[in-house]
Amino acid sequence: MQVEASQGPIEQLDVQAIAVAVFKDEKPNEGFLKKLDELSGGLVKSIIDAEEFSGKEGETAYFHLVGNDRLHSQRLLLVGVGSADEYRTASVSNMAGTAVRSLRSKNAKTIAVVPRRTEDTEAASSAAVQGAFISVFDPDKYRTVDKEQKTVDRLVVVMDGDGEAAKRGVEAGKVIGESINFTRDLANEPGAYMTPSDMADRAREIANEFGLSIDVLDEARMEQEGMGSLLSVSRGSEEPAKLIILKYVPANFDESSESNRELLSFVGKGVTFDSGGISLKPGEHMELMKYDMTGGATVMGAMRAIAQLKPPIPVLGVAPCTENLPSGKATKPGDVVRAMTGKTIEVINTDAEGRLILADAIAYAKKLGATKIIDMATLTGAVSIALGDVNAAVLGT
Repeated sequence: MQVEASQGPIEQLDVQAIAVAVFKDEKPNEGFLKKLDELSGGLVKSIIDAEEFSGKEGETAYFHLVGNDRLHSQRLLLVGVGSADEYRTASVSNMAGTAVRSLRSKNAKTIAVVPRRTEDTEAASSAAVQGAFISVFDPDKYRTVDKEQKTVDRLVVVMDGDGEAAKRGVEAGKVIGESINFTRDLANEPGAYMTPSDMADRAREIANEFGLSIDVLDEARMEQEGMGSLLSVSRGSEEPAKLIILKYVPANFDESSESNRELLSFVGKGVTFDSGGISLKPGEHMELMKYDMTGGATVMGAMRAIAQLKPPIPVLGVAPCTENLPSGKATKPGDVVRAMTGKTIEVINTDAEGRLILADAIAYAKKLGATKIIDMATLTGAVSIALGDVNAAVLGT
C-alpha cells in the first residue's frame, strides 16, 4: 500500500473515498463540519439531525455522493471518534483502521483519511498509517476456500500543520505498520511451520534485507556458554533450540568510545509451541500455545523497524527459541538445572519454562554489553485475569 501525506484541501483530493473523523455531539453547522456539510450537499447535517449518527467512537456513516461536483471523491465516510477531550494519538490509529477496513470492504482502492488531530502532527500521521496497515492484515493464510481479494493501493493522510512533520510521520508509520504485520504473521504460523529453526531463518532474511548483523547460537554453542536453563526446556523436543541475536549499529557509530557504552537490548521469549512439558497443559485451547513465541516475534519485528528508522543509538535484539514438549528426555519436575550465571534452579513445574529460557537469554545479552534490557514474554495467562484483555502488564526496576 502506497502512503503519502497531504495538507488538502479535501475537495481536491484525487481519491475514490474520503474518511473524516467526527467528534461526539459535534455540531454540523459549525467549524469544519459546516464546510464538510456544504461539500456533501447537506448530507452530513441531515444524518446528524436525524440522530442516525452521533460521533460516538467506532460509529460510521457512509455516503455515495451521486451527482456531487463539490468533492472530487464520490464517496464519503464519517468515523466517530468520541469526545474531543479524550481524542489522543492512539485514537487516530483506531480511526484510520476503522476507516480503511470499512472502505476496503466497499472496494475503495484509493482512500484519504482526515484524522483532525491538530497536535503532534508527526505522531498522529504515523498512528494513522499504522492503523491502516493493521486493518488490512489478513490472518487467513492457510484457508483453501477462495476469497475475494480486496486491496487498498493508496492511502493519503490529510493533516493540518507542519507538512514535513506529517511526511516524516507517514514514512515512519509505514515502516512500523509493516513490521507489526510481519510480527503478527510470525505469530499466526502453526507450530509445525514456525519451529526454532524457522524463526532463525526469518531472522536471517530480515538481517540480510535491512542490514542488521546476526548470530544464531545452536545447542552446541549454548552448551559451551553454560546455558543449562534454556537447554533444559528444549530437551524434550526433536527440534533443536536456537538463540537469535540481531544487532543494529548506526552508521559511523564508535562502540569503543567510553561515551557510547550504553546498549539497549530487547529480549523476547520464543517458545514456538508450549505443551507445558511433563507438567502437561489441559488439551482444551492448547492449539493457542503456538502464540508462546510472540515475545521473540516482537523482538524480530522491532529490529526490522529499527533498522529502517535508524535511531542514533545501537540496539540489540535477543530471541531464545525452543519448543516445550514432553518425552523420555524432557526435564522432570524436581530436576535442578544450572543457568549461564552459575545459579542453580529447581524446576517444580515444567510449564514455567519462560523464566528458564529468559534467564539465559538475559545473561547472554549482558555478556554482549547490554546496559538496559526490556524483555517481552507471554509469561503467564494469570495476567489476563488480573488486568483483562485490554491492558498489558509492565514490571520495571
